[in-house]
Amino acid sequence: MIRSLALIFLMHLCWHSSAQVPHHPDDPYYVSGGAINIAVSALDASEGNAFFSAAEQNEKDGDYNEAVMLFSKAAFEYNSAKQLSRYGSALMRLSNVHYLLNNYTEAEQVVLNVALKNYTKLGSRSGQMESYGQLGKIYLAANKLTQSLWFYTQQGILARQLGSSSGNIESVLGIAKVKVKKKEYVMASRDVNHAELLAKAANIRQFSDQIREVRSQISVSRKKS
Repeated sequence: MIRSLALIFLMHLCWHSSAQVPHHPDDPYYVSGGAINIAVSALDASEGNAFFSAAEQNEKDGDYNEAVMLFSKAAFEYNSAKQLSRYGSALMRLSNVHYLLNNYTEAEQVVLNVALKNYTKLGSRSGQMESYGQLGKIYLAANKLTQSLWFYTQQGILARQLGSSSGNIESVLGIAKVKVKKKEYVMASRDVNHAELLAKAANIRQFSDQIREVRSQISVSRKKS
């Protein structure tokens, strides 16, 4: 019921922007339609902050359905108040909660048709990079490996252009996970080793668990093959 209400809430969005998602000629995932803008509300950004804070708490508590509704409302208020950076953040969090609920189609659409186009309009390359990484993660979970690989690759390209070590490492690890699913274990191992070297060079420790996890996946998958 909550999921249906959230979808109805998002259906109040209006397709009218001409902003385009960056598109590679060989992009396997065709994107159609315009960006979505949320209808205007009389309330200001303080309402969005309240909804966002409550959504974070519900997500932390594991009440993902309520978090979906509250992040949706936060996005509504931020957009109404023209707080487009916060709007983007609320959309990304909304997408991620849908991801946690295994609602991959909803998670995809929030990023692909709303957040990514918002960041493109803002000229926020870091927001675009985050969107690419989120789409890579969503498509990986949905077993859409071609799309996942493409978006993780785009994330890495932007990360290197922006000098974002964390974004680059996330991209390399994401690509490694795709290769594990494709049973390309040698290439996946090389990517994991590369990610580890990048993390050590940048003195970043936050990826240690992910690196161990992917190596474990490679080992387990090889034994099953």
